[in-house]
Amino acid sequence: MTDDLRKAALLTPAELRDMRETGVDVTVIAVHSINPYSGQPSFSGERIEGAIDTQAYTDFQSPATIERGQRPLPDISDLQEKARAWGLRGESTIVIYDADRSMTAARAWWVLRWAGLPDVRVLDGGFPAWRAAGFPVTSQVATPATSNIVLTTGHMDEIGADEALRLAVDGVLLDARIRPNYIGGQSLAGQPPRGHIPHAISAPAPDNVTDYGNFADSATLKEMYRALGADGRKPVGVYCGAGMSAAHTVLALAAIGINAAMYPGSWSAWVSDPARPVVFGADPA
Repeated sequence: MTDDLRKAALLTPAELRDMRETGVDVTVIAVHSINPYSGQPSFSGERIEGAIDTQAYTDFQSPATIERGQRPLPDISDLQEKARAWGLRGESTIVIYDADRSMTAARAWWVLRWAGLPDVRVLDGGFPAWRAAGFPVTSQVATPATSNIVLTTGHMDEIGADEALRLAVDGVLLDARIRPNYIGGQSLAGQPPRGHIPHAISAPAPDNVTDYGNFADSATLKEMYRALGADGRKPVGVYCGAGMSAAHTVLALAAIGINAAMYPGSWSAWVSDPARPVVFGADPA
């Protein structure tokens, strides 16, 4: 396992600082959000100097639909308009961070890679790690020069419902939700059923990170996913509730050299069709 492999997906705060200080063309994106469960905003008013502010739940998804799930991929023309306003350029290394275990940053990473930006990475540990390292922050809002970037779709592997079901049998399909949702059981009134796709393997995305919010070391990630069958010998797919945690797991796998396809609609799209099977319990099938 080489450092370069991990660095192509994840950067430490020191690595980002060194790139900027040595004149590497770097664009930093801050992904802000409001926690959908607590209602608390992630943004404290401070950011890494020069970071461009974005919003997780508006900039990197489209409005929910029954068939496409709670967080469909964004319309490419809308995303391109925003990318131009953010000043994104194909020749720049784009580094994305958030304030909460890289969960929303990973979604932004996946979407920008899917849209054709060739060098996108996530700041490992996010803003808390940057501050813990003692690096400077600012309250000043960045005003990037607009760009003329052209975005196109399809640059990341994605699967739909039928492909996910086949992959669960012929390859490895990982369920990145927390285990209670995977196991299933009683759902709240008006909420979709819980459970999992037949033969999918529980692999909660929070297990990708340590208590400090940074990704586990590469040897640990490699062993964790080897035990789940994601060792590079079979094709791998990932889903979650609506395409957020799944992106986090795709990122973790990329950091150890394993390519994985994502089911963007994930569970919220899967259960839109009552004919699709739902498995309850801790066993895959």
